[in-house]
Amino acid sequence: MQIDDRHFELRLAQDRADLHAAQRLRYDVFVAELGADGPMVDHVARREIDRFDAHVDHLLLHDTRRAEGDQVIGVYRLLTEEGAKAAGQFYSEDEYDLTALKQSGRRLLELGRSCLHRDYRGGTAMMHLWAGLAGYIAAREIAVLFGVASFHGCDPAPLAGPLSLLHHRHLAPPELRPVARDAGYQRMDLIAEADLDRPAAIRAVPALIKAYLRLGGVVGQGAYLDRAFNCLDVCLVMDVTQIPATSRAIYQRGGGQ
Repeated sequence: MQIDDRHFELRLAQDRADLHAAQRLRYDVFVAELGADGPMVDHVARREIDRFDAHVDHLLLHDTRRAEGDQVIGVYRLLTEEGAKAAGQFYSEDEYDLTALKQSGRRLLELGRSCLHRDYRGGTAMMHLWAGLAGYIAAREIAVLFGVASFHGCDPAPLAGPLSLLHHRHLAPPELRPVARDAGYQRMDLIAEADLDRPAAIRAVPALIKAYLRLGGVVGQGAYLDRAFNCLDVCLVMDVTQIPATSRAIYQRGGGQ
Protein backbone atom coordinates (compact mmCIF):
# COMPACT_ATOMS: atom_id res chain seq x y z
CA MET A 1 0.00 0.00 0.00
CA GLN A 2 1.27 3.48 -0.85
CA ILE A 3 1.38 5.51 2.36
CA ASP A 4 0.48 9.20 2.32
CA ASP A 5 1.47 10.84 5.62
CA ARG A 6 -1.15 13.57 5.20
CA HIS A 7 -3.79 11.00 6.05
CA PHE A 8 -2.19 10.00 9.36
CA GLU A 9 -3.78 11.14 12.61
CA LEU A 10 -2.14 10.51 15.98
CA ARG A 11 -3.90 10.71 19.35
CA LEU A 12 -4.53 8.94 22.63
CA ALA A 13 -7.53 6.63 22.87
CA GLN A 14 -10.54 8.57 24.10
CA ASP A 15 -13.35 6.06 24.51
CA ARG A 16 -14.38 2.40 24.39
CA ALA A 17 -14.52 2.42 20.58
CA ASP A 18 -10.88 3.53 20.45
CA LEU A 19 -9.88 0.82 22.94
CA HIS A 20 -11.68 -1.87 20.94
CA ALA A 21 -9.97 -0.68 17.76
CA ALA A 22 -6.58 -1.01 19.48
CA GLN A 23 -7.47 -4.48 20.74
CA ARG A 24 -8.55 -5.57 17.26
CA LEU A 25 -5.24 -4.51 15.76
CA ARG A 26 -3.43 -6.34 18.56
CA TYR A 27 -5.48 -9.44 17.75
CA ASP A 28 -4.60 -9.23 14.06
CA VAL A 29 -0.88 -8.93 14.81
CA PHE A 30 -0.27 -10.97 17.95
CA VAL A 31 -2.95 -13.66 17.62
CA ALA A 32 -3.79 -14.12 13.93
CA GLU A 33 -0.29 -13.37 12.65
CA LEU A 34 2.06 -14.50 15.42
CA GLY A 35 0.03 -17.25 17.08
CA ALA A 36 -0.54 -15.83 20.57
CA ASP A 37 -3.44 -17.20 22.59
CA GLY A 38 -4.78 -17.25 26.11
CA PRO A 39 -7.85 -16.82 28.32
CA MET A 40 -8.13 -13.10 27.58
CA VAL A 41 -8.25 -13.48 23.79
CA ASP A 42 -11.75 -12.90 22.40
CA HIS A 43 -11.79 -14.88 19.16
CA VAL A 44 -15.40 -14.01 18.41
CA ALA A 45 -14.88 -10.24 18.58
CA ARG A 46 -11.26 -10.64 17.38
CA ARG A 47 -9.83 -8.63 20.26
CA GLU A 48 -6.66 -9.24 22.30
CA ILE A 49 -7.43 -8.09 25.84
CA ASP A 50 -5.83 -8.05 29.28
CA ARG A 51 -6.45 -6.50 32.68
CA PHE A 52 -3.87 -3.74 32.18
CA ASP A 53 -5.97 -2.12 29.44
CA ALA A 54 -7.99 -0.37 32.14
CA HIS A 55 -4.89 1.37 33.52
CA VAL A 56 -2.92 2.44 30.43
CA ASP A 57 -2.95 5.11 27.77
CA HIS A 58 -3.23 3.78 24.22
CA LEU A 59 -1.38 5.89 21.65
CA LEU A 60 -3.17 5.31 18.33
CA LEU A 61 -2.12 6.06 14.77
CA HIS A 62 -5.04 6.37 12.33
CA ASP A 63 -5.11 6.35 8.56
CA THR A 64 -8.19 8.44 7.82
CA ARG A 65 -8.49 7.02 4.30
CA ARG A 66 -9.58 3.67 5.68
CA ALA A 67 -13.18 2.70 6.45
CA GLU A 68 -14.72 3.94 9.69
CA GLY A 69 -13.94 1.45 12.45
CA ASP A 70 -10.84 0.19 10.63
CA GLN A 71 -8.64 3.27 10.75
CA VAL A 72 -6.28 2.35 13.60
CA ILE A 73 -3.09 1.07 11.99
CA GLY A 74 -0.59 1.56 14.84
CA VAL A 75 -0.71 1.14 18.61
CA TYR A 76 1.55 1.81 21.59
CA ARG A 77 0.37 0.92 25.10
CA LEU A 78 1.79 3.24 27.77
CA LEU A 79 1.78 2.38 31.48
CA THR A 80 2.91 5.07 33.91
CA GLU A 81 3.97 4.50 37.51
CA GLU A 82 0.55 5.73 38.62
CA GLY A 83 -1.16 3.28 36.27
CA ALA A 84 1.04 0.43 37.50
CA LYS A 85 0.16 1.26 41.10
CA ALA A 86 -3.55 1.10 40.23
CA ALA A 87 -3.01 -2.21 38.39
CA GLY A 88 -0.92 -3.64 41.22
CA GLN A 89 2.24 -3.98 39.11
CA PHE A 90 3.87 -3.23 35.77
CA TYR A 91 2.91 -5.67 33.01
CA SER A 92 6.46 -6.98 32.61
CA GLU A 93 6.85 -7.77 36.32
CA ASP A 94 5.34 -11.20 35.64
CA GLU A 95 8.46 -11.91 33.57
CA TYR A 96 11.17 -9.67 35.03
CA ASP A 97 12.34 -8.53 38.44
CA LEU A 98 12.26 -4.74 38.07
CA THR A 99 13.78 -3.93 41.48
CA ALA A 100 16.74 -2.01 40.03
CA LEU A 101 14.49 0.17 37.87
CA LYS A 102 11.98 0.83 40.64
CA GLN A 103 14.73 1.75 43.10
CA SER A 104 16.48 4.08 40.64
CA GLY A 105 14.44 7.08 41.79
CA ARG A 106 13.76 8.01 38.18
CA ARG A 107 10.36 8.44 36.57
CA LEU A 108 9.44 5.30 34.61
CA LEU A 109 7.19 4.54 31.65
CA GLU A 110 6.50 1.00 30.45
CA LEU A 111 5.95 0.52 26.72
CA GLY A 112 3.95 -2.45 25.53
CA ARG A 113 1.83 -4.05 22.81
CA SER A 114 3.56 -1.99 20.11
CA CYS A 115 2.27 -3.08 16.72
CA LEU A 116 1.64 -1.90 13.18
CA HIS A 117 -0.79 -3.13 10.57
CA ARG A 118 1.16 -5.28 8.10
CA ASP A 119 0.56 -2.80 5.24
CA TYR A 120 2.41 -0.02 7.09
CA ARG A 121 5.65 -1.70 8.12
CA GLY A 122 8.86 -0.41 6.64
CA GLY A 123 7.46 3.08 6.05
CA THR A 124 7.08 6.16 8.20
CA ALA A 125 4.24 4.92 10.42
CA MET A 126 6.53 3.90 13.28
CA MET A 127 8.24 7.29 13.16
CA HIS A 128 4.85 8.93 13.66
CA LEU A 129 4.20 6.75 16.70
CA TRP A 130 7.63 7.63 18.09
CA ALA A 131 6.97 11.33 17.57
CA GLY A 132 3.78 11.01 19.62
CA LEU A 133 5.64 9.00 22.23
CA ALA A 134 8.30 11.74 22.48
CA GLY A 135 5.62 14.30 23.24
CA TYR A 136 4.05 12.04 25.87
CA ILE A 137 7.46 11.53 27.51
CA ALA A 138 8.24 15.25 27.58
CA ALA A 139 4.85 16.21 28.99
CA ARG A 140 5.17 13.72 31.86
CA GLU A 141 8.90 14.21 32.47
CA ILE A 142 9.69 10.54 31.93
CA ALA A 143 13.34 9.60 32.50
CA VAL A 144 13.47 5.87 31.72
CA LEU A 145 11.49 3.79 29.22
CA PHE A 146 11.29 0.03 29.42
CA GLY A 147 9.26 -2.92 28.23
CA VAL A 148 9.49 -6.39 26.78
CA ALA A 149 10.15 -6.94 23.08
CA SER A 150 9.94 -10.29 21.38
CA PHE A 151 11.68 -12.79 19.16
CA HIS A 152 9.09 -14.98 17.44
CA GLY A 153 9.13 -18.61 18.52
CA CYS A 154 9.99 -20.43 21.74
CA ASP A 155 13.10 -22.34 20.64
CA PRO A 156 16.27 -20.51 21.76
CA ALA A 157 18.60 -22.53 19.48
CA PRO A 158 18.01 -20.56 16.25
CA LEU A 159 18.15 -17.34 18.27
CA ALA A 160 21.51 -18.06 19.91
CA GLY A 161 23.33 -15.49 17.77
CA PRO A 162 21.11 -12.44 18.32
CA LEU A 163 20.49 -13.27 22.00
CA SER A 164 24.23 -13.59 22.61
CA LEU A 165 24.90 -10.35 20.75
CA LEU A 166 22.42 -8.50 22.97
CA HIS A 167 23.99 -9.97 26.10
CA HIS A 168 27.59 -9.24 25.16
CA ARG A 169 27.17 -5.83 23.53
CA HIS A 170 23.98 -4.28 24.94
CA LEU A 171 23.54 -5.39 28.56
CA ALA A 172 22.00 -2.73 30.80
CA PRO A 173 24.14 -1.25 33.61
CA PRO A 174 23.49 -2.90 37.00
CA GLU A 175 21.59 0.11 38.35
CA LEU A 176 18.98 -0.22 35.57
CA ARG A 177 19.12 -3.95 34.86
CA PRO A 178 15.92 -6.05 35.00
CA VAL A 179 16.46 -9.78 35.58
CA ALA A 180 14.28 -12.48 34.00
CA ARG A 181 12.32 -14.52 36.53
CA ASP A 182 13.21 -18.14 37.14
CA ALA A 183 9.88 -19.52 35.82
CA GLY A 184 10.77 -18.64 32.23
CA TYR A 185 14.46 -17.75 32.46
CA GLN A 186 16.50 -18.34 29.32
CA ARG A 187 20.24 -17.62 29.27
CA MET A 188 21.26 -15.20 26.53
CA ASP A 189 25.03 -15.83 26.56
CA LEU A 190 24.68 -18.94 24.41
CA ILE A 191 27.69 -18.20 22.18
CA ALA A 192 30.99 -16.74 23.37
CA GLU A 193 31.53 -13.20 22.11
CA ALA A 194 34.70 -14.21 20.27
CA ASP A 195 32.78 -16.87 18.34
CA LEU A 196 29.85 -14.68 17.28
CA ASP A 197 29.08 -14.09 13.62
CA ARG A 198 28.17 -10.50 14.39
CA PRO A 199 26.73 -9.48 10.98
CA ALA A 200 24.48 -12.55 10.93
CA ALA A 201 23.43 -11.95 14.53
CA ILE A 202 22.52 -8.34 13.79
CA ARG A 203 20.44 -9.39 10.78
CA ALA A 204 18.49 -11.79 13.01
CA VAL A 205 17.51 -9.11 15.54
CA PRO A 206 13.91 -7.96 14.95
CA ALA A 207 13.58 -4.51 13.39
CA LEU A 208 11.86 -2.97 16.41
CA ILE A 209 14.60 -4.13 18.78
CA LYS A 210 17.28 -2.82 16.40
CA ALA A 211 15.50 0.54 16.35
CA TYR A 212 15.60 0.70 20.15
CA LEU A 213 19.29 -0.20 20.14
CA ARG A 214 20.00 2.68 17.73
CA LEU A 215 18.32 4.97 20.26
CA GLY A 216 20.68 3.76 22.98
CA GLY A 217 18.53 0.92 24.29
CA VAL A 218 20.01 -1.82 26.44
CA VAL A 219 18.63 -5.16 27.66
CA GLY A 220 18.05 -6.92 30.95
CA GLN A 221 19.72 -10.10 32.14
CA GLY A 222 18.21 -13.20 30.57
CA ALA A 223 15.36 -13.68 28.12
CA TYR A 224 11.94 -14.95 29.18
CA LEU A 225 10.06 -17.79 27.50
CA ASP A 226 6.48 -16.61 26.90
CA ARG A 227 4.57 -19.63 25.63
CA ALA A 228 1.20 -17.85 25.59
CA PHE A 229 2.55 -15.39 23.01
CA ASN A 230 4.79 -17.95 21.27
CA CYS A 231 7.91 -15.86 21.74
CA LEU A 232 11.11 -15.21 23.66
CA ASP A 233 11.02 -11.83 25.35
CA VAL A 234 13.88 -9.51 26.20
CA CYS A 235 13.46 -6.53 28.49
CA LEU A 236 14.60 -3.33 26.82
CA VAL A 237 15.54 -0.22 28.80
CA MET A 238 16.15 3.28 27.44
CA ASP A 239 17.56 6.13 29.49
CA VAL A 240 15.98 9.17 27.82
CA THR A 241 19.05 11.30 28.55
CA GLN A 242 21.27 8.82 26.68
CA ILE A 243 19.37 8.91 23.38
CA PRO A 244 21.85 10.27 20.80
CA ALA A 245 21.17 13.90 19.85
CA THR A 246 20.78 13.09 16.15
CA SER A 247 18.29 10.33 16.92
CA ARG A 248 16.45 12.51 19.43
CA ALA A 249 15.84 15.16 16.78
CA ILE A 250 14.10 12.59 14.57
CA TYR A 251 12.36 10.92 17.50
CA GLN A 252 10.86 14.20 18.74
CA ARG A 253 9.58 15.35 15.36
CA GLY A 254 5.89 15.96 15.32
CA GLY A 255 4.94 17.43 18.67
CA GLY A 256 3.25 15.98 21.71
CA GLN A 257 0.21 14.25 23.06
